[in-house]
Amino acid sequence: MSDMNAVAAIFDSHSKAENAVRKLQQAGIDMKTLSIIGKDYHTEEHVVGYYNTRDRMQAWGKQGAFWGGIWGMLFGSAFFWFPGIGPLLVAGPLVAWIVAGLEGAVVVGGVSALGAALASIGIPKDSIVQYETELKSGKFLVLVHGTRQDVQRADDLLNETQPDGMRVHASPVGRDA
Repeated sequence: MSDMNAVAAIFDSHSKAENAVRKLQQAGIDMKTLSIIGKDYHTEEHVVGYYNTRDRMQAWGKQGAFWGGIWGMLFGSAFFWFPGIGPLLVAGPLVAWIVAGLEGAVVVGGVSALGAALASIGIPKDSIVQYETELKSGKFLVLVHGTRQDVQRADDLLNETQPDGMRVHASPVGRDA
């Protein structure tokens, strides 16, 4: 299965994450394989969630311009409130995986809907816990999934952007198309 390969990069600011997404876009990485997740600083405390997998979602909060630009490049956008993490904005195919987890009531082994979505593309539980911790502290996760070759190319490009942390998650040899 070709989508069981992913590279995940952590950035400590929205500007660094945006630069990484733009670099990937300019290099011709298929934007349908890229997701970005980050905390929202919106002050509304009663919002449970909002998602839109077809058109762009309206941007708000301190980083509205950043998210508006990202949503223009990626497919699908969402705002979710995850217990223990807080409000997160998500753009890219990860939105559909989270929604599928929520609609199917899939929460595996104490992992959140976000964790279940990440697990569905082959990311191990220890990495999921790390990514959720990074997101909770206000960092941004840029995720590219696809074939081994696509992920390796994205890994090379993301390395050039000097992320705070990065890891490739690959399917066992022989399972990649």
